[in-house]
Amino acid sequence: AGVLAACVNAEAASRLVAWGDMSFDLMADPPSQRQGSVAGIASGSFHSVMLQNGAGVSAWGDNSFGQSQVPLPVRRRAVAVAAGNVHTVALLRDGTVAAWGESSGQYGDYRQSDVPAGLRGVARVAAGAAHSLALKRDGTVVAWGFNLYGQCDVPEGLDGVVAVAGGMYHSLALRADGPVVAWGYNNRGQCNVPEGLDNVVAIAAGGFHSLALKADGTVVFWGSYGWLRGGVPADLNGVVAIATGDYHSLALKRDGSVVAWGLNDAGQCNVPAGVRNVAAIDARGSHSLILINDMPNLPRPGIRTSTTRPPGTAGIR
Repeated sequence: AGVLAACVNAEAASRLVAWGDMSFDLMADPPSQRQGSVAGIASGSFHSVMLQNGAGVSAWGDNSFGQSQVPLPVRRRAVAVAAGNVHTVALLRDGTVAAWGESSGQYGDYRQSDVPAGLRGVARVAAGAAHSLALKRDGTVVAWGFNLYGQCDVPEGLDGVVAVAGGMYHSLALRADGPVVAWGYNNRGQCNVPEGLDNVVAIAAGGFHSLALKADGTVVFWGSYGWLRGGVPADLNGVVAIATGDYHSLALKRDGSVVAWGLNDAGQCNVPAGVRNVAAIDARGSHSLILINDMPNLPRPGIRTSTTRPPGTAGIR
């Protein structure tokens, strides 16, 4: 376990902080510390990704499969990022998608970095462990990569989607009219969306569990942490964002604090003491990643992710 604290925006005094499994130099400083407001962060299993306005995409940590080696043509054209176990996905300004990292080899012929030909009109991207998801502006979903458990088999007729999330072997979609739709591996009930679940504003998919954030700031859990029972900490409320690792979960509260729970074998649930003014969270594998704004009088960055319903609208913009 370890903690990473690196200045990523001197002007706005923002820092990235990571903890949990630091096996692949996740303690190292991000390769780019140029000024530019942070527009997105993404946590892979052993690598991290940052998107800065004006500075583009940076990635660091494990690069065994090229997942941290950002292609030069992509670096300054990306508007959103997502990270899987050993691959990275970026949404580009023109509505197309780029991906890099593992596609075939040690982890099989999964093709998670092989973007489908002709894919355009994309509004958001998400990454599962070894599969990728694209949410199009028309509200439909495209998925590709490892599909042994049907995690890339988007349900027929699924439309009106406003957010997507990828877990280890399952996928989630949030529809504009309210329902959460799940498909893929369901050995622990991670695809058994609770009956009557409504007023959902964000979703997250972990190893064998799923989360939904409701408009009232409460969190709903289904599935399990593998061999551990799941659930949500008692009295957890006031939540504005959620994220999931393989066997742990994160919640960002309205007061800028972070709550973590689940399996803690690598310290992934040990939120560093004194953490506050958090603007964004993410997790994957056994590590957690957050963005801190050290100037609390400034508004938090307007970071949006693929897993969150666009505010003030029932559709995608």
